[in-house]
Amino acid sequence: MNAAQTQPAPEQQNLRRIPLGVPGLDDVLRGGLPAGHLYLLEGRPGAGKTTMALQFVLKARLSDQKVLYITLSESRQELLAVATSHGWNLDDIPIFELTPQEDSLRPDQQYSVFNAEDIELIQITDLIAKKVEETQPAVVVIDSLSELRLLARDSFRFRRQMLALKRFFEDRNCTVLLMDNYADDRREPRLHSIVHGVLALQVIDREYGSERRRLRVQKMRGSSFREGFHDYRVMTGGVVVHPRLVAAEHRHFHRQDLLSTGIEKLDQMLQGGIGCGTSTLIVGPAGVGKSSLAARFAYSALQRGESAAIYIFDEMPQVYLERSANLGMNLQPYLNSGQLYLQQLDPAEEPPGEFVNNIRTRVAQHNATVVVIDSLNGCLNAMPGEEYLQLQMHELLTFLGMQGVSTFLLLAQQGVMSPMQTSIDLSYLADTIILVRYFEACGAIRKAISIFKKRSGPHESTIRELRIELGNITVGESLTEFQGVLTGVPRYAGEPGAWTRVSDAE
Repeated sequence: MNAAQTQPAPEQQNLRRIPLGVPGLDDVLRGGLPAGHLYLLEGRPGAGKTTMALQFVLKARLSDQKVLYITLSESRQELLAVATSHGWNLDDIPIFELTPQEDSLRPDQQYSVFNAEDIELIQITDLIAKKVEETQPAVVVIDSLSELRLLARDSFRFRRQMLALKRFFEDRNCTVLLMDNYADDRREPRLHSIVHGVLALQVIDREYGSERRRLRVQKMRGSSFREGFHDYRVMTGGVVVHPRLVAAEHRHFHRQDLLSTGIEKLDQMLQGGIGCGTSTLIVGPAGVGKSSLAARFAYSALQRGESAAIYIFDEMPQVYLERSANLGMNLQPYLNSGQLYLQQLDPAEEPPGEFVNNIRTRVAQHNATVVVIDSLNGCLNAMPGEEYLQLQMHELLTFLGMQGVSTFLLLAQQGVMSPMQTSIDLSYLADTIILVRYFEACGAIRKAISIFKKRSGPHESTIRELRIELGNITVGESLTEFQGVLTGVPRYAGEPGAWTRVSDAE
């Protein structure tokens, strides 16, 4: 059973939770970590463990809880440098430093990373216990277990000492976050069976662009959470987590109105317009006018007083605004007033989870009723693989449909005048499919538009000419006048299911 869709039991709802102070992660954990237990935060160096741990103790300190940060691998100065880079002040955070001292550089003292008197693991754990008894903290961070593991020298001794620490902290009702470097070596002792919960941070290397970071809650005893991977970024100000979208958690009934596209003949083809809460896929080769057509749909919504969001992958915002203005759609006043949100996305830098959560924010906080994604080809480049794009787009379109948002997706085909294919197939997800194509007629390159699919009602099956001219976008009459000279435009041959292309000879 999917933990994301499981309703928390009454006893789970009454659990006292300690927020981690990480935007998004507390939402994944349904409010935070259940108090009074040990938790493991693991990941490779550079994944953001220290930053997340500092956010944890700072959040607890703001809630007037006593905290203690125990560092075995980083010096106090290094921790202060990390905090300063994020604009944090650690003056109120007790830091217990157990890092090597200067005397350990002497040859006769190089038995371990600690002072000679602290060489045994039992002595280190005794120092931690004494400090806890002295400060009486409610929240403790131990950074990191790698040093304790080295001192233990064998997995049996290490596990025994960790069980002793677990009983010690639980007897004092402390919520403890243990940090550890992830090791692929299965011979290394693992603590997953000892701790109450496990948070795993992953860093995925890519051949081009920034590294992709994602986290997963591998275990959380007696508590529901949102399963799966969630994208996150380490930014100035801390770690920001973008929870995976689960459309089933956002059920909402919306109106069933038809929205005008702003183009009279196109409304006729759609038998009234585009339905609220439906998705429209605009397919065609490069330069045929997909972006201009989608901008016209958003402009019509803005003229109705609604809010719209446009996400572009393939061009600069200024170029987009200038082209729209040349076609009679001045988007700048709506952009200035905040009624329109226009963002350029970089597939090499933008995690897909952040992109999806950006859309959720525009819908939830700014009441956007129209969302344009230009284009799916650029969106695909932000995904690890095609199958993940299809799954994520399914959840996104379902969520937007439940919120009554009309979504317009653009997909560029490969080729111009020859038979064309798309690198991905999302046609089964779209409620409406608008096909825009080139064709030759009377010695000129023309454009044709047709409605291939419309789930929300009837539509006109004819093919019409699309004209994108300076100052206006119009749809002409049926293309019957060009029969016998069309190339590259599908035409119904007369028998059900049979489509042919009109050749030059005809």
